[in-house]
Amino acid sequence: MNDRGEKFSPVLPKAQEAHPTHPLERIRGHLRSSLGLFLKGSYDFVGVSRHAIPKLPFVRRRELYNVRDPEVIREILVKRYREFPKGEMMERMMRKLSGYSIFVSNGEAWERHRRIVDQAFDNAGVRNVFGLMRDAADASIARLSADAGTGREIAIDAEMTHFAGDVIFRTIFSEPMSSDDARRIFSAFDAFQAIAFAQGMIGLVGVPIHWLWSNRRARRMAREIRDVLNGPLQRRLKAVREGRPVPTNDILSVLMTAEDPVTRTKFEGEELLDQIAMLFLAGHETSAAGLAWALYCLAHRLDTQVEMRAEARAVLGDRQPEFSDMKRLEKTRDVFREVLRLYPPIAYLSRDTEKPERLGDQEVPCGSPVVVPIWLMHRHTGYWQDANDFQPDRFTRPETREAQRCAYMPFSMGARVCVGAAFAMQEATLVLAEILRRFEIRPVAGHEPEPVSRLTVRSENGIRIFLDRPR
Repeated sequence: MNDRGEKFSPVLPKAQEAHPTHPLERIRGHLRSSLGLFLKGSYDFVGVSRHAIPKLPFVRRRELYNVRDPEVIREILVKRYREFPKGEMMERMMRKLSGYSIFVSNGEAWERHRRIVDQAFDNAGVRNVFGLMRDAADASIARLSADAGTGREIAIDAEMTHFAGDVIFRTIFSEPMSSDDARRIFSAFDAFQAIAFAQGMIGLVGVPIHWLWSNRRARRMAREIRDVLNGPLQRRLKAVREGRPVPTNDILSVLMTAEDPVTRTKFEGEELLDQIAMLFLAGHETSAAGLAWALYCLAHRLDTQVEMRAEARAVLGDRQPEFSDMKRLEKTRDVFREVLRLYPPIAYLSRDTEKPERLGDQEVPCGSPVVVPIWLMHRHTGYWQDANDFQPDRFTRPETREAQRCAYMPFSMGARVCVGAAFAMQEATLVLAEILRRFEIRPVAGHEPEPVSRLTVRSENGIRIFLDRPR
């Protein structure tokens, strides 16, 4: 434990040690090793590198291109984003759960999705939903208080999943998320993303996904999650049909009524549930992952906790937080920004080429997967000093401005930047301030989280902490 402000370098992914014997498992192992270059590759390379994808007999060999040149990244994500659509790999991973929704769609379909979803987030702006976020934070603090000072370990990744799920549940449906629903979704999504990641990787070598034995379980897990989300949706639709009063200022109300100004169409039927599923999962899973890693990092930096507690108490005193307080919690916000640098919830962005391209010094064939490894860019030694260290004051230093411009993209960039970025920063700032002004966070001796990248960067063995009352 580093509680005196000394250097602290959070954990990095471990090397794969498994030696599978089944052919498909060997391919999966090779792919995991290949994709390990997005988490464990060189932290100083600039450019575009080419990597052979393992292949089956009689299947055309393909190559994957890893882009670590800021100018080429900007070309792909900002300047020519229409020419680099979302990759097939991500669609294979998510289709069972979210259908062809905004996260995986491309072209005119994505533009229509984005125009309607933007209306929902404009309506549910960060000011408008602050009270709902505060209610979810209060509920989380109440749950944490039951274990604080008892000496019981807290599975903080599970609790942050409940909190973030509760925030987005209230924001979409104007209802709190029950503990039972939180457990169902956490358990189902944990299993689903492990399967979906494996299927996405195996699909890269040309194996048809419908051949895989894991399809049945993946569909079952997806159905479990969709059932939880479909309950409040059906209650709302029934209330509308019966003419009963319904909320008019949540995300669901806009998704049900907003019309695309170009096509004059709305989200209806399964498409409406698809968009809700994706917004819920994108809105809670990424925030939950970032918050769990934040509390792990803070457990090893008592000095930072003291500073954050002083800030929270100076800004908030003993009263409830207000929306206007958020911009004054500068230290808290910078801590979360540094955590998003070290543990970006999405480790890499996948795109495909639609025609032959020249990227950097590489000739890239049509249909090739192109990957932007956010994890490696966030730890790039050419841009970040002491890149693997947790330094919460990093974002206040002038010398990091170039790094932020070139090598910081936790919410992506360009036209497909995360629609909920401001939403996520607000909920994180709020709940971290509320936790730190009430509790002291301590690490569990001998427990070292094991980062893995599936759909999000989570810990293979969970993240556990102790909570005490401040000394």
